[in-house]
Amino acid sequence: MGKIIAKRRHPIRKSQVAELIGSLKEEIGASAELFTAKTIEVLETGTQLHIYLVDKEPLLLEKDGVLFPSLKGALARPFPQRRIVVDMGAVSFVINGADIMRPGVKSVSPDVKAGRPVQIVDERHGKPLALGIALFDAEDLMAQEKGKVIKTFHHVGDEIWTVEL
Repeated sequence: MGKIIAKRRHPIRKSQVAELIGSLKEEIGASAELFTAKTIEVLETGTQLHIYLVDKEPLLLEKDGVLFPSLKGALARPFPQRRIVVDMGAVSFVINGADIMRPGVKSVSPDVKAGRPVQIVDERHGKPLALGIALFDAEDLMAQEKGKVIKTFHHVGDEIWTVEL
């Protein structure tokens, strides 16, 4: 993905906010309430990615029709769902956008589903490092012995992180 440039931003209607939070509830359950706000704006970028500004911060993103908190959203409003915990040896690779390999995974929350977004956190502090798409369900992921298990799509310093508002 190239550099993302904000083309236009505008507030969404209250009915659209309810739909948005409903979609987010499907992904992260009751924690979706953390992302409610008086005003939510959509940032048009001219790409397939939609960024939602919650209280003027880019806290939600929609990619390929799936809504999930952005990395900034996961940091600002931590939620316990969809977590992949990686060991400290993997951290330097993850923050540079590397995909997650099975030997680096310490634990997985049981709600991880194949083809759905997940947050990748470090084992020491539990801080989100990146977002990715799970290649396996939680149980199958932990049963793997080697190979790629998460395809990373958003990390600190990438084009989503540095989008200019």
